[in-house]
Amino acid sequence: MPPLKNDRLLRALLRQPIERTPIWLMRQAGRYLPEYRKIRKCAKSFLNLCKTPELACEVTLQPLWRFRLDAAILFSDILTIPDAMGLGLRFSEGEGPYFEKPVRNIAQIKNLGVPDPNDKLSYVIDAVSLIRQELDGKVPLIGFSGSPWTLATYMVEGGTSKTFSRVKGLMFEQPKVMHTLLDTLTQAVTAYLNAQIAAGAQVIMIFDTWGGILTTHNYIEFSLHYMEQIIQSLTKQSEDRQVPVILFTKDGGEWLKLIAATGCDAISLDWRVLIGKAQSEVGDKVALQGNMDPCILYSSPERIREEVGLILASYGANSGHVFNLGHGIHPQIDPYNVSVLVDAVHRLSWAYHENERDDMLLKEQSEPDFELFYHSELCEKKHLEEKYKKLKVTGWG
Repeated sequence: MPPLKNDRLLRALLRQPIERTPIWLMRQAGRYLPEYRKIRKCAKSFLNLCKTPELACEVTLQPLWRFRLDAAILFSDILTIPDAMGLGLRFSEGEGPYFEKPVRNIAQIKNLGVPDPNDKLSYVIDAVSLIRQELDGKVPLIGFSGSPWTLATYMVEGGTSKTFSRVKGLMFEQPKVMHTLLDTLTQAVTAYLNAQIAAGAQVIMIFDTWGGILTTHNYIEFSLHYMEQIIQSLTKQSEDRQVPVILFTKDGGEWLKLIAATGCDAISLDWRVLIGKAQSEVGDKVALQGNMDPCILYSSPERIREEVGLILASYGANSGHVFNLGHGIHPQIDPYNVSVLVDAVHRLSWAYHENERDDMLLKEQSEPDFELFYHSELCEKKHLEEKYKKLKVTGWG
């Protein structure tokens, strides 16, 4: 594989010195981009897009052609594993994913096998290899999977749900059956992610989208426990580098210390958590990723820049921050506003890494306009920090 030219994301996830805060975005490749909509139309269906490595590769790279992002994330779907188990994944317009063959009893669950990622999921592994080749070392590639609990919710419910009554009913009434399902999914997710690493993924992210619907003790038993098992079984080193692992539990802000204790390298936060408070809570145990409300991208460029500044001020001059949204980009977002966001992170974050740059004895050569804006951004940093302090006094912080 070509040497990595921009390893800023990897360094931030491992809490190493960086010259500015790296940024990538959940769903950075998606329907808000006109070029995505064009290729999606040609593919005929979302599944065809995911299952054709050349198309998945092109879609993965599209946001990098527009924006100065610090990572690519594999274009795929979290439900590839249940689909490979034979549940028959389908997507309906306006209603989202559903399974033709949901699993709701012990016989159906015991009939599930752990799919070989190099067989039934080979289209994903081939896409990872192809993307790495096409990236040519420009930025690292993030591979991912859904968490066992999140995959189980779709498999038992048969699709999306507002109440999660079926999966919770199974968990409460037949916990041993639920653990059987989660054990199988843990094996499958581990094999799947290790295959992605072997194919070239340089960072791994586990999406626990529905962990936040659980009570604390149920979250520990039925979600966190299995994610910890996966982390312990993942390939730790690849291409002479550590492979960082990011965990994201939506609505999991009250469990940050528990999540940090799993052995993950970083926690991704939704927008409901004050990132400065989260940083104080976890200390230097893990890096933090996030956490701007995606809806800010509907507002003006000035408001977007202000929000970026407030989040950076909240985190402060601490190592280990990766800027991201608290969830994925909405399809209706104007791509121009995404460019405003990315540019604001590039410009405003410089002032928070002075000491780290001194330690590195390095000035970023890819930022030719640095000297032109650095002084003004230091002034802007002070202004935003003052505003952040006022917000803390009024209860925002």
